[in-house]
Amino acid sequence: MSAKEAADRAGAGVGRESGAADVDPEEAGLTLRERKKRRTRQRISGEATRLFIERGFEQVTVAEVARAAEVSAMTVFNYFPRKEDLFLDRVPEVAEMLVRAVRDRGPGEVPLAALRRLATGLVASGHPLTKVGEGFGNFWRTVLDSPALRARGREVLEELEELLAAELGRATGAAPGDPEPRLAAALIVAGWRAAYATAARRQLDGDPAEVVAVEQAAVLERTFDALERALPVLGRERRPG
Repeated sequence: MSAKEAADRAGAGVGRESGAADVDPEEAGLTLRERKKRRTRQRISGEATRLFIERGFEQVTVAEVARAAEVSAMTVFNYFPRKEDLFLDRVPEVAEMLVRAVRDRGPGEVPLAALRRLATGLVASGHPLTKVGEGFGNFWRTVLDSPALRARGREVLEELEELLAAELGRATGAAPGDPEPRLAAALIVAGWRAAYATAARRQLDGDPAEVVAVEQAAVLERTFDALERALPVLGRERRPG
């Protein structure tokens, strides 16, 4: 699923550890078929992640992932059109969170405040998307050792920037061609990138997760403080229509 498709899902109201819990609150309201598809996706990604971390991304084939997950290679590609997305499997979740933060913010809450609340809340709760915690050093090592994963990571950031720029433009009623929503999106994504780079470096250096999380939160806070001063468009109320 692309970032745009995730945004469409969010508008319609609709990476990851392997396996599914017996009771999963994220499956509430899903049909049996949807639950089975979700668990299959998690199993495939979980096995892929294990193999990539053990042997390196380039050394593992999609056929090997399929065998480990007990599915066909065609099934793997049905869920993950690109091999890189087997490892970066939570990108659609990130895209949907960004869209929902802007679209579903509270009365009187401006877009930047909603995005700050999302970012700092993820760090404060120790959410897996922050990539801070036990085992994430292996995640970062695998990414840094793979040219393909690093390249895909850059593409993902560009996709998220495009998505966020469009959402901010709609939310603020910016005129077509107004550069501020795109500039804001670029700076927000750059701040996230810096926060992730901090997490990667510190964890690979062996620093405790709680110390890494504090520094990651500080990078994000500085990002949003700077945006509040620099881009007044994000302080506008939602405009009707």
